[in-house]
Amino acid sequence: RKRWIIQGHVGSVWRNGQYERTRDLALCREAFADLLARLQTDYIDIGMIHYIDTPEEWESVSKGPFYRYMLELKAAGRIRHIGLSTHNPLVAIAAAKSGLVEMMMFSVNPAYDLLPPIDDFMSYYKGDDRYEAKLGGIAPERAELYRLCEERGIGLTVMKAYAGGRLFDAKRSPFGVTLTPVQCLHYALTRPGACTVLAGYDKPEHV
Repeated sequence: RKRWIIQGHVGSVWRNGQYERTRDLALCREAFADLLARLQTDYIDIGMIHYIDTPEEWESVSKGPFYRYMLELKAAGRIRHIGLSTHNPLVAIAAAKSGLVEMMMFSVNPAYDLLPPIDDFMSYYKGDDRYEAKLGGIAPERAELYRLCEERGIGLTVMKAYAGGRLFDAKRSPFGVTLTPVQCLHYALTRPGACTVLAGYDKPEHV
């Protein structure tokens, strides 16, 4: 067990067979106990505050009972480090400056790095998945986030390194060419602060 680093969400639950994001501490406690049981472990190395995409929600969570619950888990040894998952660089920057998190799970790929901050990252796309033509160059907020993480020793675990597979399709990629998995992984891992890429899988063949 000590040779594995396990990252687990706090605030992600299943109800009636459906995923939900919640700040209900009763549900969070039940889901976290279930996570430990399923993984057959008594602790998670990185407990991630799950899915905060607005500055207002970060303000509420970081100063309220949910963050106190994270501190409770850490004090009890149930998690070893407190992290945060977000798609919004403004939320990530605020978290990095707060000193309240040691890790962040953030979307990193050469396509998303073009995008300005927004509360709902799916709205970056038109119906046909084409990026807005006006986008170009790395967004300054994302560049600042990577710099802050490197300066403050906050690790980034990367999600969506393949942009949901869009970068493997020249017609859907904002660059008009097909990228390889290796190119996407190399890009993500060379961002300042990036520690590892957590790739999503649908079936064993993907692994």
